[in-house]
Amino acid sequence: MTNMEQATVRRIMWRLLPLLGLIYMVAYIDRQNVSFAKLQMVGDLGLSEAAYGLGASLFFIGYALFEVPSNLFLTRVGAPVWFARIMASWGLVTIALGFAWDQASFYVLRFLLGVAEAGFFPGVLYALTLWFPHTHRARAIGIFLVASAFANATGAAIGGLLLNLDGVGGLRGWQWLFLTTGTPALLLVPAVLRWLPRGPEDAHWLSGAQKRWLADALAAEDRGVQHVNPLRALGDPRVLMLCAAFLGFPLAAYGLSYWLPTIVRGFGFGNVATGFLNVIPWLCVAVALWWVPRHAEGRAEQRWHIVVPALTGALFLVLAALLPGFPLKFAALCIAAAAIFSGQPIFWTLPSRFLTGASAAAGFAAINSVGNLGGFIAQSVVPLIRDATGSDLAPMLFLSGCLIAAAILVLIVGRLLPSR
Repeated sequence: MTNMEQATVRRIMWRLLPLLGLIYMVAYIDRQNVSFAKLQMVGDLGLSEAAYGLGASLFFIGYALFEVPSNLFLTRVGAPVWFARIMASWGLVTIALGFAWDQASFYVLRFLLGVAEAGFFPGVLYALTLWFPHTHRARAIGIFLVASAFANATGAAIGGLLLNLDGVGGLRGWQWLFLTTGTPALLLVPAVLRWLPRGPEDAHWLSGAQKRWLADALAAEDRGVQHVNPLRALGDPRVLMLCAAFLGFPLAAYGLSYWLPTIVRGFGFGNVATGFLNVIPWLCVAVALWWVPRHAEGRAEQRWHIVVPALTGALFLVLAALLPGFPLKFAALCIAAAAIFSGQPIFWTLPSRFLTGASAAAGFAAINSVGNLGGFIAQSVVPLIRDATGSDLAPMLFLSGCLIAAAILVLIVGRLLPSR
């Protein structure tokens, strides 16, 4: 790595990733706060576990329907304007959730939250292709995804504390949870409009030489990548296989994060203790997201950095249900969480090996939208499996099987991609 390459990549990382990571952390908290609100909201709205799970999962239906259109619109108006719109709308809907009064209003607002947030995550993945050559992309995505781990950790810590505000100002604890977590998205809108450049050519903090090096590096990579119509890219067999492969990762991740507070609470811990105990698995995730992409960087064959974590997650999800006692179960859940997330930065470099420009934006959005239907399955089907069987093992076996299928598909599709 030349001095110019090292200096340019480091400057871009320090300038972009903290802001993008902070936005993603807020987004992740706003979609996951239902896992803590459930501890009070189910009783207040008179919902069953299955009904609440369905409402929570409607987020992913709205998200999936609007993901591709949102990302294509991003390529036209640029990241600052479009991300600001996304943040303002999801912040307002999150605050509105604090005033849901029955099952129907809860369902409508969760669906609208998915519509509002659609396009942010794949939009960032597309934006990173404009800033980072392929060699550095997995590490950049890994650092960005660390925000999701800190979001779960932060959300877990504040979730229990906010529930204890029950009765303050005449509001329930779950209402304070939505009001408090929705506000930061609105506050960050001016920061995005001011400090996020549309592209490297607008970055005043890059020197002319650094802009030329980056443009040359990205142009050299683009010469070996397909330029196709975005809609045609959606029908590419490799995109379709990556859609199916990615489905297993969000399914397992959301299944775990949705049930984790309930599992910990089941061992007799109170709201605050439950919140802080739930921080630990996500700190493990943060470490794994930092280490695995670095271990993969520069290696010609990176598929095993996706496959091995997936299979490890599958194993430890099952062990979490089978092992006796809280310490062993909790340790297994920590390892499973780290494994499920750690291969995803490398996974997200696969589409840009054969797509670029608007076709890459469409491909990222399609894969993420289909994959995130795993969130719908996790938060609706998984509770049904639990209710039907009365077993903690059956949902974990289901999630494990999905991860194993994802690992097999990654091995298959990896053989169809052009070598780097």
